[in-house]
Amino acid sequence: MRIVVMGCGRVGAMLSDTLSRIGHDVSVIDRDSAAFHRLSPDFAGERVLGMGFDRDVLLRAGIEEAGAFAAVSSGDNSNIISARVARETFGVKRVVARIYDAKRAAVYERLGIPTVATVPWTTDRLLNVLIEETETARWRDPTGTVGVTELTLHEDWVGRPVPDLETATGGRVAFMIRFGAGLLPDSRTIIQASDQVYLAAVSGHITEALAIAALPPSEAEDH
Repeated sequence: MRIVVMGCGRVGAMLSDTLSRIGHDVSVIDRDSAAFHRLSPDFAGERVLGMGFDRDVLLRAGIEEAGAFAAVSSGDNSNIISARVARETFGVKRVVARIYDAKRAAVYERLGIPTVATVPWTTDRLLNVLIEETETARWRDPTGTVGVTELTLHEDWVGRPVPDLETATGGRVAFMIRFGAGLLPDSRTIIQASDQVYLAAVSGHITEALAIAALPPSEAEDH
């Protein structure tokens, strides 16, 4: 899917890198060319210099083909204006804006623009709105730093040891459910076909872990 990200600060860069890494066609917009240095050297998307609410800039970023748009710059006004342009002018279906002022966020939610507050799980929430249908994490710790999610594993993970899955996803298998009973795995635990696997991961990496687990091990290990 083509996804346009407006703002290449810490959240925008992390969001763009993750979306690109899991296979999406990403364009990231920023008015400061130095901001693009925050992107990973492996970032495969496009870097577009300019204001994110400028129509010509959005066109250069491929907004007409975009299935999703995220406005995550440091300015509330810029974010909401660009989000509304993406939604109302170009008809982008999935649009989300990062808003610092919680009171204003509530107003924009009523306008049909999903908003995200500046909390530790910002990146996961943005990824959830852009590419997922349901909440990515089943549980989060009180600080919002770590989440636990149920994985949907590719069938080729069956017969592989749990540490292989942990290495590929960058998380830790918190527990498993096998034949209706809970199980705390160790380094010798082998994944079976009926297992329900719950992974703990740092916020900002949960959606990526979900995507990697859905790949066969041969592909997942390349990420």
